[in-house]
Amino acid sequence: MEQDATLAHMIDLSRKKDGTNDTAAFAKDVDKGLSLKQKDLPSRYFYDGKGSQLFQQIMSLPEYYLTRAEHEVFTSNKEAISTRFAGEGFFHLIDLGAGDALKTKILLGELAQQQADFDYVPVDISGDAMQQLTQSLRSELPDVDVQAVVGEYFKALEWLQQNKSERKVVLFLGSNIGNFEKKDSIEFLRSIRSYLSPGDRLLMGIDLRKNPDVILQAYDDTAGVTAAFNLNLLHRINRELGGEFKVEQFRHYAMYNPLEGVMRSFLISLQEQDVYIRALDKTYHFEAWEALHTENSHKYSLEQIEELGKLCGFAVETVYYDSEKRFADVLFTVS
Repeated sequence: MEQDATLAHMIDLSRKKDGTNDTAAFAKDVDKGLSLKQKDLPSRYFYDGKGSQLFQQIMSLPEYYLTRAEHEVFTSNKEAISTRFAGEGFFHLIDLGAGDALKTKILLGELAQQQADFDYVPVDISGDAMQQLTQSLRSELPDVDVQAVVGEYFKALEWLQQNKSERKVVLFLGSNIGNFEKKDSIEFLRSIRSYLSPGDRLLMGIDLRKNPDVILQAYDDTAGVTAAFNLNLLHRINRELGGEFKVEQFRHYAMYNPLEGVMRSFLISLQEQDVYIRALDKTYHFEAWEALHTENSHKYSLEQIEELGKLCGFAVETVYYDSEKRFADVLFTVS
């Protein structure tokens, strides 16, 4: 009975109108990326079940400061943030890419304590993650009204726009905006803006520019967990698409460019090789030492963030920092 009650609080937007799931989209993106002259795979495909487990381990690593810094931001500013959210009556708290909502739960607890009038709408492409989150919230914060949505961000925002007319506060945490190239970040934020109205807000996590060595170590830890996370993308292709990657013939490689403020991750082919993928009935050739790009992570100055907001129809209302100013959560209003 408990599981049935939990599932009743979930909306699944992950299936297409013809009933198919996202495996076909994964296959299409893999074919496109491996067919490029400079091979490139979308970082969003890191997060299958195994990838999500590995990322949970990454967040606990001593080198990976990002999660601890943002956790500190919320712990130190939870009352102020929650008061700003709740000061204008009922609102939907929409958490894009919620995952286990570890940091968001800090705010949810404070909002519940303040008896704020809101509901929580976590959004994630992983149905398993949303089911687990809904169950944990029923136990930890039973007074919080939860409506989990399984699907891509914009499908969820479109559904919310059509079905939820009240004020919206959108969370986009964990410096996920850093995974976008500049033009894509502008397109992404403008798309979010198109689903919002005056009075709505966006709270976005930003990894700030800092000592390049600190940044590089966060993406190339000595325990090799980040390497396993990156290589799991090849394992996923093998599992889901019938790929024949010999994963041991690839290695993780990370580099940071302090001029551009960009951390880049690659998988390097250790020898010349051909890889067949059954779902695509196609073979892909790799030269020895050829790089397969898997992720960008942009680091920002506050000035760059303010300019990005202006370009996308947002104005900075407040900036919340951790004690060392390594990380910021920036509260934008719709301008």
